[in-house]
Amino acid sequence: MLSISDAIRQVERMMVTTLDGTQMRRLHDALIECFIEQTVERHKHLGNTELLEAFLDAKRLEGCSGRSLKYYRSTLVRFVSTLNSSLMLATTEQIRSYLGGYGEKSGAGNVTIDNVRRIISSFFSWLEAEDYIYKSPARRIKKIRTVKTVKETYSDEVIELMRDGCTTKRDLAIVDLLSSTGIRVGELVNLDREDIDFEARECIVLGKGGKERRVYFDARTKLHLVEYLAERNDDNPALFVSLCNPNRRLQISGVEIRLRELGRRLGICRVHPHKFRRTLATRAIDKGMPIEQVQVLLGHQKIDTTLRYAMVDQRNVRMSHRRYIA
Repeated sequence: MLSISDAIRQVERMMVTTLDGTQMRRLHDALIECFIEQTVERHKHLGNTELLEAFLDAKRLEGCSGRSLKYYRSTLVRFVSTLNSSLMLATTEQIRSYLGGYGEKSGAGNVTIDNVRRIISSFFSWLEAEDYIYKSPARRIKKIRTVKTVKETYSDEVIELMRDGCTTKRDLAIVDLLSSTGIRVGELVNLDREDIDFEARECIVLGKGGKERRVYFDARTKLHLVEYLAERNDDNPALFVSLCNPNRRLQISGVEIRLRELGRRLGICRVHPHKFRRTLATRAIDKGMPIEQVQVLLGHQKIDTTLRYAMVDQRNVRMSHRRYIA
């Protein structure tokens, strides 16, 4: 069965030798109006809530994490609540107006507003692909420009300071594993003891989209992991658990809170798990690791994502300029 857009193109191809340019444009507009009416009529039993839930189900099947789905839902529910008609009748002007007022009402910056635009665009693209609408009204809304800031990384001295400041073997093992592998905090808390290959100093993590990948850690991390596990007397399969009984699997918020407290105690600003990941990417590229290998190590689908994580040392840029150009 042809999609709406394919059907329109097929009719236009059949008539292109018969009609002139003006007539073809009129035919195109008439076909769109006709198909839109038929589409709305065919799906009029589906309300905005049903369409939203169907979209979220599709994203769930694609492997979206629970946190991503929650963000998608809250963003889209907020947008849909501003519409006074069916999503199938939404216009580009309505979306632009919503995005324009979003920053004023919430005080959000361009990065947040562009994230909202991206999610709305993804939703309407899905509606188009599923033939709920003829054409996504978000197509003509371009990416919102944002100021690219150089994000900080941890220096060797700061990481050593954090290691020395850890008061438990568990926290020391967490700092070591994050800094030597560059894994996401969600991947860290999902690790089980059996996932760790101490002989090869590697482990398998479950990344975004349910994709597994192999990551590697250094000898110091191995030593501290062994010491931490040796003092455990619980039977929880999780690699990292809470310090108090009952020893439950450590959650993302638990790691974030613990690192934030560590930074506050040591006088280190903005200590959070993701910064270890950015630090590893920056160091790897700075020391000459091919960007394609860094991409595999971090589990990125697109190399552009890897480049955004990495911050090349400006001193090396200067030295390379003198070597190759000056």
